[in-house]
Amino acid sequence: MSDTSPPRQLRVLVGYSPDDRGDDALALASLVARTAKAPLTVANVHPPAWPARGPGSVDAEWVTYLKEQSAAALEQAGEKLAELKVARKNMAFEVHAHRGSGRGLIEVAKETGAGMIIVGSAPRGRRDRIAIGSTADQLLHGSPVPVMLAPRGYAEHAPKKFERLTVAYWRRRDVEGALVSASHIAASLGLPMRLVTLVLRPPGLPAKFLRADDVVERQFEQAQKDLRHAAGLLDPAEGEVTTEAVQGSGIAKTLGNVDMLPGEVLAVMSSQDGPLRKVFLGESSGKMVRASPCPVVVLPRGHVVS
Repeated sequence: MSDTSPPRQLRVLVGYSPDDRGDDALALASLVARTAKAPLTVANVHPPAWPARGPGSVDAEWVTYLKEQSAAALEQAGEKLAELKVARKNMAFEVHAHRGSGRGLIEVAKETGAGMIIVGSAPRGRRDRIAIGSTADQLLHGSPVPVMLAPRGYAEHAPKKFERLTVAYWRRRDVEGALVSASHIAASLGLPMRLVTLVLRPPGLPAKFLRADDVVERQFEQAQKDLRHAAGLLDPAEGEVTTEAVQGSGIAKTLGNVDMLPGEVLAVMSSQDGPLRKVFLGESSGKMVRASPCPVVVLPRGHVVS
């Protein structure tokens, strides 16, 4: 591996809005912060002022209103975090103006040195699943740090602790940085790590091709070899790593065959088509994000969390 240095303390940024998705994000962020003993910054991004066409008080009044709304939201977030047992000394609050809430959070992350951004699921999504709204979409196509997403309704049944980090793994170029990032996150959270490869059967494959010597079985055996190779690249001092290859038809159905603990976190890698050191959600990773029953962290391509 190119970087096996121990991770610095994780700094967490959570995007908050005074609604259910904000509560889900806070529940997840508080668990990350408490587990990693990490400082937590809560940010509320509001729209910028309207372009002023001349002297007058309307624009100034609008700006004042937006700032008051953000301040009220952050005060509410502070009260909820106190209920979630986050120490006040570990909280910080930021109001930021930007036309895009996701892009605004990226700016705040750069200003505060955050190593992870956490947001909730879009309100239109299924309960216990992740729906990608405009904020998450902006983050998942440009964040320089890992992005963690809370499933809808997470605040209502958040586990008392995390139990394991599962990494959806496929052997490819530029994968080492993401693996090290995942191992650093697992170490920060004190979690064992599991590498899982989904071996997908073509839909409608005749039964005669499912024999031990068929192409699917060879793909399965190759996946197991790749997993062992990947596990061997990781620093054993950072904790236990297990591997698992799972066969199925379609990403969502196959992921549903993977055993998940109540305190599971799923990590997925950015697309190879995306820019280096940025999050860029591809088609396969997007399907896994939407099918996951647990929080998902999306890792930037080639980036090492440190």
